[in-house]
Amino acid sequence: MKKKLNVILTLFLVFVVQLTFAQEKTVTGTVSDNQGLPLPGVNVIVKGTNNGTQTDFDGNYQISTATGQVIVFSYVGFASQSQTVGASNTINVTLDVDAAALDEVIVLGYSTKGVEEVTGSSVQLGGEEIAKSPAVSVEQALQGKVAGLQISQSSGTPGSIQDIRIRGISSINGANDPLYVIDGVPVSNNNISGSANYSSLNPLASINSQDIASITVLKDASATAAYGARGSNGVIVVTTKSGASGDTSFTFSSQVGFQNDAYNKRDVLTGPQRYELLGEALLRSYGPNGTVRDLGVTTPAEARGLIPSIDANYDGTSVYDWAGEIRNEDALTQNYTFSASGGGEKSSFYASLGYNNTEATVIGSDFERINGSLNFDRDLRSNLKLSQSINVSNITQNPVLENGTFFSNPFITRVLMNPFNNIRNDDGTYNIDLPFGSLPNIFYVNENNVTRNALTRAITNTKLDWELFDGLTFSNRLGLDYQLNEYNNYNNRYEGDGAEVNGTIAVSDEKNFNLVYQGSLNYGFKLGEDHNFDFTALFEYQKNQNSYLFGSGENFPVDGLIQINTASANFDADSQFSDWYNVSYLGLINYNYAGKYVVDGTIRREGSSRFAPGNRFGTFGSVGAAWNIHREDFMSNSVFNTLRLRTSYGITGNNGVGLNAYQPLLTYSANYADNGAGFPSQFGNADLTWEKGESFDLGVSFGLLQNRVSGSFAYYNRRTYDLLLDVPLSLTTGFDVQARNVGEMVNKGIEAELAVDVIKTEDFTWNVSANYATVDNEVTELAVGADGNDLDTEAGSSYKTTRTGLPLRSWFMRTWAGVDTETGAPTWYVNGRDGEVTSNYNAAQRVDQNASALPTYSGGLGMRFDYRGFFAEGNAYFAGGHKIYEQYAQFYLRTNSFTLGSYNGAAELLERWQQPGDVTDVPKVDYGTNDNFQNTSSRHLYDGDYVRLKNVAVGYSLPSRFVETIGLDGLTLTLRGTNVATWVKDDGLKLDPEVRANGYTALTTPPVESYTLGVNIKF
Repeated sequence: MKKKLNVILTLFLVFVVQLTFAQEKTVTGTVSDNQGLPLPGVNVIVKGTNNGTQTDFDGNYQISTATGQVIVFSYVGFASQSQTVGASNTINVTLDVDAAALDEVIVLGYSTKGVEEVTGSSVQLGGEEIAKSPAVSVEQALQGKVAGLQISQSSGTPGSIQDIRIRGISSINGANDPLYVIDGVPVSNNNISGSANYSSLNPLASINSQDIASITVLKDASATAAYGARGSNGVIVVTTKSGASGDTSFTFSSQVGFQNDAYNKRDVLTGPQRYELLGEALLRSYGPNGTVRDLGVTTPAEARGLIPSIDANYDGTSVYDWAGEIRNEDALTQNYTFSASGGGEKSSFYASLGYNNTEATVIGSDFERINGSLNFDRDLRSNLKLSQSINVSNITQNPVLENGTFFSNPFITRVLMNPFNNIRNDDGTYNIDLPFGSLPNIFYVNENNVTRNALTRAITNTKLDWELFDGLTFSNRLGLDYQLNEYNNYNNRYEGDGAEVNGTIAVSDEKNFNLVYQGSLNYGFKLGEDHNFDFTALFEYQKNQNSYLFGSGENFPVDGLIQINTASANFDADSQFSDWYNVSYLGLINYNYAGKYVVDGTIRREGSSRFAPGNRFGTFGSVGAAWNIHREDFMSNSVFNTLRLRTSYGITGNNGVGLNAYQPLLTYSANYADNGAGFPSQFGNADLTWEKGESFDLGVSFGLLQNRVSGSFAYYNRRTYDLLLDVPLSLTTGFDVQARNVGEMVNKGIEAELAVDVIKTEDFTWNVSANYATVDNEVTELAVGADGNDLDTEAGSSYKTTRTGLPLRSWFMRTWAGVDTETGAPTWYVNGRDGEVTSNYNAAQRVDQNASALPTYSGGLGMRFDYRGFFAEGNAYFAGGHKIYEQYAQFYLRTNSFTLGSYNGAAELLERWQQPGDVTDVPKVDYGTNDNFQNTSSRHLYDGDYVRLKNVAVGYSLPSRFVETIGLDGLTLTLRGTNVATWVKDDGLKLDPEVRANGYTALTTPPVESYTLGVNIKF
């Protein structure tokens, strides 16, 4: 009996197993949108299991499952859909656009909101758009993509700081840079280079653009008020990538290419050209009727003989290409990233490892970065979620001595090196006994000096969300940002800055630690079907500490040992410490009725250690409203898919003032008979408090014809008052300035964006986009002096003025009237406008030049074509309405012995006046006199309008049927060029028009033109 029972049970188990295997199957299909276009990257998961996959580039998927199980299809921006597995082995799915899903994409830092819930002005770029840019710093990818955001490169040296302004300039002496928020935590982004004289070092360069999920730019008070004082100049929110449910997927991307200077038409004199001008200039000074005296010479050749060293060391024909050899032609740039992403029902992760090596377009400078990141999300309980992100990077930058007129600045060599000097000796070694001028041989200096920034940065972000009950979530977030920069600068014993003291060494360590804690309660609920409420209360504490340690020495006995302990004289040391704190209490409320009418409000009570105890706290906030007109019943048959009207008003603060500006200070850095001594160094102002900004914004956005045409238009008006201003004091006080709250300034303008799908079929799409913005800046109030007149904060400058009724720091100088056709002398207008002219520089009046350094308009244009995996795209950036001053013209456009005796001049000097009747804008050359041609005037002030083709790319994504045969999920090849063409309005502007926010051209590494080949592999 027992044996029979075993047989029966065995047969039953075999039957069950066979039935089970009979139910298992492989299901395939295609996922597309409601227009029939395939959707790549859709998550396909068997519900209740860890079994999942993603669709390929053609929307196809394949998954093992069983009859009766449920497959869930989910994709950002679309409504999730579930399908029960039946008898068929094919399940094709069409996903519908879901506004609720789209809501999750708009990241505002402290919160996320739906597109239709936002009342403020914000623009978001996705990670794919950011990753296209081969630039080292991620923010460069924003140029031309966001209306009202102006980016200019302070230097093209890899890793340098960028000047970014959002909707103009809001402060005179306070900070004007936007706040950066990474994964919800405000971070420090100040220049951390070891020396202000060398290239800056941007902490944002530590972030790999391939790790970015999105960047959101917040522009008006409704969008930025939640950040209080730190958000007064706009906010840039960076969100890094996180994992997704499904099988682990891998991505490898590489970008390899080369780069050169994007725009530089400022040529210098060759040796023979300068030889010719020198003879002419000497003859005019010392020939018959010479301007200095008659030394009896009658020809240029005889005149050159007045300086015997010339013919003794130069043959008059040789060309030594100092300017050309300083360039690092076809500088290599390479960036590699390997990442993995995946997860199950309760957890997900994203991890990456990146490497970047970028050479500068000038000799001796390069940039190297190694970075790793890990983002991990885990549901610890059904109501408890942990999110952890870690980003660690190490940067090595060889900076350039480019932030000033230093003899070892290679760009000074490029324009001022005497071209009679031979670069090399006869044996090929570098010539360090140059017979002409006082500049060192930069090639020897470059090979024998050592300058390095080594930045290690670690950013961690830990967040715990605890849902206390349905709709109420208690969140805690702790963000840490640690930056350590080691700086070394060794100057060799024989040539350059260290030669006179037998070599120098300077070493510093700077540490910056930023801690942010946020604790918040969020409660979202509905009343009835139409009333939706969302409340948030948040406490934030931020601490920033900076320490600095410096040491130096001189006089090295040997080469090769370049540490301080090898030096033998003039040792020096320094250490510094600073810290600041912010404490904030924040309240956010959002209400919408049936998705039609939206009202939100923000209030923030913020305290800053930068002000005296009685003035540390300020209260700021905003209110906003939006009407989603397209949701009204009367719009049901309209061509508009989206039509929104929004407005906001708010007040923000700015605490961008020195850490102890409110305190009277003594400084103990004096030496009195080898004893420490103190002296008064700051007047102080106990009443100093927050600078305030009042902002109004009104906008409309639309989408019609199934969103084939979409766009927006906005008007903004921002008034900044109680300005943090350094007010001049009577020198009888013993101080020159005092920080006060005085003055007012207004920025106003419009912003417009438009995107059109010109053609959109299953095989071919053609998209066009554009944005345009204006800014009208005006100073409306300043401090008043004892004489009743406004106190000019630019007093003492020969270039600019700040006065009521004018833009901030307007160009203010003598007006150029041309070269006298009879005498060849430079002339300026006596009254600064028109009429009578004079060759006496000091007799001409300085006047406003009707422009400032701030562009009054800017924008971008973009276009993209897609056809069966092939794509081509391009976008341009433009700016104008401002003027640029060529400050170094004061050196290389001199018409006397400075350029023709000691140093060198611009090739433009060849266009000089030579005889009566000549019409030119370059005066005669005269060796022994100074005609002041190089001095500050509108002659060297140029229209700054320009257009730059920022990005051009062509590429191909191979169909999945091909790549799957080699075990891949996707393969894309891209050839990309950046800054490939530049057009300027003013032909006189020879240097790159993309200058620093102060409006001066500089002898720094210019922006680069690059070409890269990109490969993206998914498997």
